[in-house]
Amino acid sequence: MITRRGVLVAALLAPVAARAQGALPAMTPAADLEWSYLADTVMGGVSQGAARIEGGVLRLTGTVSTANRGGFIQARTALPAGLPEGTTALRLRVRGNGERYFVHLRTTRTRLPWQYYQQGFPTAADWAEVDLPLAGFTASGSLMAGAIRAEEVRSLGVVAYGRDHEADVSVAALGAV
Repeated sequence: MITRRGVLVAALLAPVAARAQGALPAMTPAADLEWSYLADTVMGGVSQGAARIEGGVLRLTGTVSTANRGGFIQARTALPAGLPEGTTALRLRVRGNGERYFVHLRTTRTRLPWQYYQQGFPTAADWAEVDLPLAGFTASGSLMAGAIRAEEVRSLGVVAYGRDHEADVSVAALGAV
């Protein structure tokens, strides 16, 4: 587990100035963040996996099972100061085993453990950058606000979710655009 809290927040603030100058925002290496692993076992599911830093890259692996009302494994990092004001999307540098994975965002308005905003992304064996517009995230429940405000985001999870499969996804870097 990485112990450098706040690094992502500081690194994500730099893109605001960079956008004003017309430059691409800097990406934060995944290894510079503190990640925690969780799975559906907290609610009786049977999925198994691990999240670890390998060669400077976050790697989430395991077996996702929908048995016993389960169906996820996740690596999550806290964003206590939110995303920079004006952020319209997240950018991730990812690779994986060809499965579809998800980013889950929690905000100051997601109070219950099962509340989050979700957007999927594809993976392939080669590294690729994917942009996930904040407007494309969908709420996990109908009683949640439909729009995400960047400054209200409090955590980001990389998630293998929703179907029985073998998970293997890596994240080299992420940033706000």
